[in-house]
This record gives sequence, C-alpha cells and structure tokens, in this order.
Amino acid sequence: MTDTTTTPSSFAVAGAPPRDEVAVARERQPLVGEDWLAVFVGAALIALVLAGVRPAMPRFAWGTAETPIAQLVAADNLARTVQTVLLVLGPVIAGAAVLRANMPTFVPGALLLYVLGWLSQAMAGYVGAAGFGLEYVIFALVIGLVVNHTIGVPNWLREGLRTEYYIKTGLVVLGATILFDEIVGAGMLGIMQALVVVLSVWAFAFWLARRLRVDDEMATMLASAVSICGVSAAIATCGAIQGDKKKLSYVTSLVLLVAMPMMVLMPLAAKAMGMSAVVAGAWLGGTLDTSAAVVAAGELLGDAGRNAAVVVKLSQNALIGFAAFFLTIWWAMRHQGGKHGASVGLIWDRFPKFVFGFLLASLLFSFVLNDGTVAATRGLVNDIRTVLFAMAFVSIGLETSLTSVVSTGGGRPAAAFLGGQAFNLIVTLIAAYAFFGGLLFALPAL
Repeated sequence: MTDTTTTPSSFAVAGAPPRDEVAVARERQPLVGEDWLAVFVGAALIALVLAGVRPAMPRFAWGTAETPIAQLVAADNLARTVQTVLLVLGPVIAGAAVLRANMPTFVPGALLLYVLGWLSQAMAGYVGAAGFGLEYVIFALVIGLVVNHTIGVPNWLREGLRTEYYIKTGLVVLGATILFDEIVGAGMLGIMQALVVVLSVWAFAFWLARRLRVDDEMATMLASAVSICGVSAAIATCGAIQGDKKKLSYVTSLVLLVAMPMMVLMPLAAKAMGMSAVVAGAWLGGTLDTSAAVVAAGELLGDAGRNAAVVVKLSQNALIGFAAFFLTIWWAMRHQGGKHGASVGLIWDRFPKFVFGFLLASLLFSFVLNDGTVAATRGLVNDIRTVLFAMAFVSIGLETSLTSVVSTGGGRPAAAFLGGQAFNLIVTLIAAYAFFGGLLFALPAL
C-alpha cells in the first residue's frame, strides 16, 4: 500500500504551489508508508507514557480572577510547554525523517504548527469561549485560514503541512481513550442509536451526492464524514479507498466550517424547543463532529445531557474501525473486485493501517492494562492527541482556500454535504427521542 502517493487528478481545492525543492523531496520514496508510520509513532508515544514519561501538560484555562491570562506565559507553564514539545514532537520528527521529509524545513515548520496549535488551545481555554462550546479545533482552523488568506504560506512551511500524518498518528493515540467497557457500561442505547444514524445517514448522503453528480471518491468521504464522526471518519475512509488527498483536504475543511455554527446554535435550539436534557444530549452527540465539541456543548445541558452526548459520541467513534473495514471491502468489490469479488490480499492492501493501530490501542487500554494504569495515563494520552489534532487543523486552514470550498465542483459537493447534514439533524433527532426519550425504552440512568 503506497500510503503517501496521490492519485493524479484534476480536482483542486486551492492553487497548487510551484514545483520546488519541497515538492521534489516529497516525491522521494519513503522508507515506511505513512499509514504504518502513524501506527509506529502513535505506539511510541503511548509506550513512552506507559513507561513513565509523564510530564505535566500546559494549562490553558484562563479568564477568571483565579486564572488570569498571565498564567499562560508563566515560567512553569512555559516549562510544561517545552516538555510537551520534547515528548510529542520528538517521535513525530523522527517519523518525518523516515518519511524522508526535507528536515531543514520540516522541523521549523512543525515547531511553528505546534506554536499555532498551542495558541488555538489558549484561545479555547478562555472561559467565555468554553461557555459557548468553541473549542481548539475551530480556533486552529481559523488561525490557519487567517494566515493563509492574509500573509500567505511560505514555501519552507509547506513541508511541515503533513495534515494526514498528524491526524493518523492522533487517531492511533485516540484509540487509547476509547474504552469498550465504558461504551457498553453506559448502556446499549447509545450503540443502537449510533448504528441507526450512521447507516441511514451514510446511505442518504452517498445517494444525494451521486444524484448531484459528485464522483464516487468524494461522495464516499462526504457520506462518512457527515454520518460517523467528521474529520476522523473522512481520514479513515480516504485510507480505505485510497482516495485523492486533495479531495480529503476539501472534505475536512467543509466539515469544520459547518461545525462552527452548529456547536453554538444546536444547544440553543434544543433549549428553545423544550427538549429534555437527555434527548438534547443524544441529539448533539450524534450530530456534532468532534468529541471536544460534544462535551463543550453538552455542558450547556447539564450533567445528564452531557453524559448522554458523550455516550452517543463514544459509540460513533468506536465505529471508525468497523466502518473502515467494511468500506475497504465495499470499495474493492465496487471498483476492483468485479464479478469475482475482492481478494483477502486486496482488502488488506487497502485497509488503512492506522485504523488497525487505533483498534489495538483501544483493546490494550480496554482489556490488557489494569484500571490504575489506565486512570493514571488516560488524561495525558488525550492531551497528546489534542496536540496532534491542533497541528493538523492549523495545517488544514493553511492549505484551504475559502473560495474553493464554495466553487469546487460547481458547489455540488458542498450542497451534498449540507443536504446530508440536514438529513442527519432530522434523523438523529428522531432517534434521540426514540432511544433516549422514554418512548420505546426505559430512560437510562445518566
């Protein structure tokens, strides 16, 4: 599986940079494919934490008398930041060397991405932003977009804009925070809702995209993003179908741009419609595309609403691996299997290996490690994932042209996504009432 190659395509989200030394360096064959490398780097980060490398992570909460803004740049917080850089960027930079990146430009580029990602976390840490559910992924995207549309992106920084590398590694680390016993222990209702929503919304979104003459690759990524869990699902789907990376960049940008108003408006709409906290939480958990956004928006609904939102979101996150597996089979049979079906070798070749790492990490923390170790390391592992995702979302903003989001494909992909999201809002609302409204099942204790 040639994980880092891109299928030639006339599809373009933004103007392609001039052919320079960075472009030539990227064409060199890497020592290990990007998918497997994400598994190795993610495993190395988890192993370091389990081995006892557990520095205190930077504090980002501020905006009250007890937490003034000055504490963000206090000596102890800056020391924590340096420790985080060493812990996270050490393995990431080593992995980039294996990818045969142009290291003299990748290293400063990665450091700048970390700084901008740190700034996005600091902005999200403001008490007012947290109160409205505005989280770091939104600020990271906005920072990247502002830089991209004002001063522009210098060529030396482009080598560090390896969005998929950061997200794939972050997804492997994310697996360590998805515990099967928590999902099952919270009740089967969240799993049942997730299955109903994912299957129905995926089918409708794919059908709508094809009716709007969106190509198969784009339609598949759009359908997965809107139905499962946003950017993470889009990345996993792109790996499963070996899709065009430019199309993936477009989809991830579209997901985040649409998520911004949803995070603020959905809790307000739930209250205006007089929903119970549990139903509203299940609605938010099934439609908002990032876990942090779900938690932040759920906080506005109280403990029961937040818990319902988290249960549904965790259930959808847990479906990433299964969805990638079935999409791999479906795509291989649809495009390469022909009348004879898809071979096991073809399916394995197409299966995104970083999803394999995600599942292994989840199994390790769910069934192998003792509860004390999981409790002692889970918070730090989650913080590491946040660092990687913040860098990825800044990269997305730096690579995205806002005008192209509307103009690409004559606006048909954007229309398909918006139509799929509208359908998602309706179906998930019905499912939330069915599973969490006490209509068909007893109300869960949340």
